[in-house]
Amino acid sequence: MGCPGKRWSERPWRCFKESLDVALGLVVFGHSDTLWDLAIAEVEKRENPDNDDDVKPGEVWEKSILFMGNKNGGKTTIILRCLEREESPKPTLALEYTFGRRARRHNTPKDVAHFWELGGGTSLVELIRIPITSHNIRSFAVVLVLDLSKPNELWTTMESLLQVTRSHVNKILTKLEKTNPEVAAEIKQRMWNDLQRDHPDYALVDPFPIPLVIIGSKYDIFHELDSEMRKIISKTLRFVSHYYGASLVFTSRSEALLLKARALINHLAFGYDKSKSVSVDPSKPLFIPAGLDSMSQIGPPPASDSDLGKMRVNTPLELWKKVFEKTFPPKSFCDLQDTKDPAQDNQYTEYEVDVMRAQKNQELEQYKRNASKSWKEMDFDSD
Repeated sequence: MGCPGKRWSERPWRCFKESLDVALGLVVFGHSDTLWDLAIAEVEKRENPDNDDDVKPGEVWEKSILFMGNKNGGKTTIILRCLEREESPKPTLALEYTFGRRARRHNTPKDVAHFWELGGGTSLVELIRIPITSHNIRSFAVVLVLDLSKPNELWTTMESLLQVTRSHVNKILTKLEKTNPEVAAEIKQRMWNDLQRDHPDYALVDPFPIPLVIIGSKYDIFHELDSEMRKIISKTLRFVSHYYGASLVFTSRSEALLLKARALINHLAFGYDKSKSVSVDPSKPLFIPAGLDSMSQIGPPPASDSDLGKMRVNTPLELWKKVFEKTFPPKSFCDLQDTKDPAQDNQYTEYEVDVMRAQKNQELEQYKRNASKSWKEMDFDSD
């Protein structure tokens, strides 16, 4: 294989090798450029790092989005629609990655959006440490997909995923406060961008540390539920989204609804203009961009005054949780685990791999018996 031009001969071999590894990964995911083009682009990117928040004309920006939520909640379908790919969605194993590229204007470099998808519902939530790092935290966002047809799983799924994600992001911010305080301060300030200081709810909310979009999926099934149940779910999700400074949209396989979800995601991924339209009618699919709702419009939790007076809570979020779970008792955490082991799925059978896996499983069991420290005590964050 020959080097494509003089400029490549000026690049050191080590830099090329690292870039080649990245390029190989991109080729696997269907990138149309040649391996050489990808490697060169990666080298140039490393030699001339861009500031994502101050992208100049002609420069490329990169954003990353993590999709998580209910198992079989429609995350893959939403990603494929956003990337305009005509593919049939397949079950997501653990953590999967793909990407999309868009040009802001004609004859300009294409921006890149990295899409990560967490499978398994809440069972693999610790894997969020892999895509969210101190290196990309400034350009990272989260999309939480909640299955509206399973209200008894809704709060537990949302709470588990957002708590772990927030804890991890806060851990990164704590480190950045010591190593790069300006960036940490910028990220914390950006949390409040969608809610001005004169907003009446400024002191009542607790914005998520990075941009967040909440998608209620399977609206077509949800629409068949009892009207009072729909009102409680809709009202609760409006409060949660507003409390976290998130955008909220209900969607289904309907093309019109998918386009609304796509608009919010494109804003995060490619910097497209943010929609200003709002739909808060509980008899219709909700669409509320961050910062365009209020506690006064949402109203109090759907419970009697006497019931509310008996509930001992410390935050508005806890109050709404108690009211919601009174109507929709949550499933136990164990019920939400993905009990099926993907390694036992016949569609992924490979004899050599399975034999090696069995051997490694035996070695792992032996290690766990001998090790003096549990894996839970280890720090997997290499940042």
